[in-house]
Amino acid sequence: MQLEFPVLMSTVVVPILGSLLLPLFGREESPEANATAATILLLWPLVAIAGLMATTGLKEPVIDPPVFSSTRAGTFTMILDGLNAPLAISIAVVTAFVAMYSLPYMKHRFEEMEHEGEKPPSWGVYYMLYVMFSAAMLGTVLSTNVLEFYLFLELSLLPSFLLIAFYGYGERAKIAILYLIWTHVGALLFLAGAMVLGLKTGIFDIINPATLQHYIALGERLPAAVRMPVAIALIVGLFVKMAVFGVHIWLPYAHAEAPTPVSALLSPNLIGIAGYALVRISYTFFPKEFKAVSPYLTFLALLTMIYGGFMVLAQDDFKRLLAYSSISQMGYILLGVSSLLPSGIAGAMLHYASHAVGKALLFMTAGTLIVQLHGLRSISRMGGLAPRMPYTAALALIGFMHITGVPPSLGLWSEILIVMGAVNRAIESGSNYFIALVAGLLVAIGLSTAYAFVTMKRIFFGEPSKAAEEAKEAGRGIILPMALIAAMGMIFFLMPYKLVNPLVDLVTSLLR
Repeated sequence: MQLEFPVLMSTVVVPILGSLLLPLFGREESPEANATAATILLLWPLVAIAGLMATTGLKEPVIDPPVFSSTRAGTFTMILDGLNAPLAISIAVVTAFVAMYSLPYMKHRFEEMEHEGEKPPSWGVYYMLYVMFSAAMLGTVLSTNVLEFYLFLELSLLPSFLLIAFYGYGERAKIAILYLIWTHVGALLFLAGAMVLGLKTGIFDIINPATLQHYIALGERLPAAVRMPVAIALIVGLFVKMAVFGVHIWLPYAHAEAPTPVSALLSPNLIGIAGYALVRISYTFFPKEFKAVSPYLTFLALLTMIYGGFMVLAQDDFKRLLAYSSISQMGYILLGVSSLLPSGIAGAMLHYASHAVGKALLFMTAGTLIVQLHGLRSISRMGGLAPRMPYTAALALIGFMHITGVPPSLGLWSEILIVMGAVNRAIESGSNYFIALVAGLLVAIGLSTAYAFVTMKRIFFGEPSKAAEEAKEAGRGIILPMALIAAMGMIFFLMPYKLVNPLVDLVTSLLR
């Protein structure tokens, strides 16, 4: 379906251009003006994407008219289809409601920094960077061109780097540099593979499902000796962004020490985009090479799931615990993608949405505890908080349910599809492969369930801690955005077919 007006492009461009005015919007003593303006800017993508999904049912891709076209660089436009819809709607939901949550949380953070003798950059600068970061992530998943994808990927890096450097915790300058170097190197490795592909084949456009075989044929124009190295460059570059085991070093530092509203975007939204790109870009152009390495990717996925799960159990800092949990959850997405079956890939994209909702709620829970318990992040010093903070406890439980697949959560459907794809692939590959996969899955899923509900018990139940004696429930400014995200997760659970049906249809055509 070709749109007459670039609606999708407006969901990215309008927030970015609007964000440039935020440092001038309202007085420094009135952060509410900046928060309101930022939330309005980010509600537009949510309304537009939800509206397009509802009116079209994504029975066919929704494509903007081209905004730029070149015989050498390809066409720059935007697309919404079954494959990227779970990501686009998740990003739109989380970024809009976390913008609301940012106001009370960042008031606390600004006070902390001023108490420590620091003067943080203004509210306008914070919200400008926040909106830019949010819109750039949306731009990556809606892009139809490899260069366009890369530009938005890098655009998401700069404001997130500055948000960590300006407003983060601990040695935030060093941690921001660590984050910048690791993720920039991953992006450059991806760009190197994309440039070789584009320059040698003459095409930079990302697949349109109607011309799938044409794009696969273009990838095969590369000499046989070059195809695998280029495919590996694309895959490994995306692995760095995804923080799979071996190239995950940067994530626990960056996500744990970022300001909590930024952590609620980094961990649920940003890193999972690389899993989507593995399908949209790497597999599309190099299906034979991707199939050749898929058994190794399955092993890496299980290793990432299990390593992340064990590291979670070793953490006492709640935000660091959630960061390692994100590494483990990326293993689930990689496992679904590496199955190369419609159910597995559909489950992986659906798991992005489930993880986005669940992990956003959990990082927001961590931020709520930081605000209400005077900066406390140590789980061992918590306990018995549920009677004093019942709404926070209930929302945290919903977050853990999403990442463990306990109903009623979208994670139930995504994990079923991922396991179905992985097991079916293992059955095709032989009994030894099947036994190893099932054993790995039992360990990984068991770890996820264990760390989720053990953490829930340690923080909110058991003997009341000293912190619980002074705790009180957060105000509406914190609870309401969390409740809205939880409500969206419930809608996804009750109507998964709105995401699953177009997703399975598109993936099935992609894998032919």
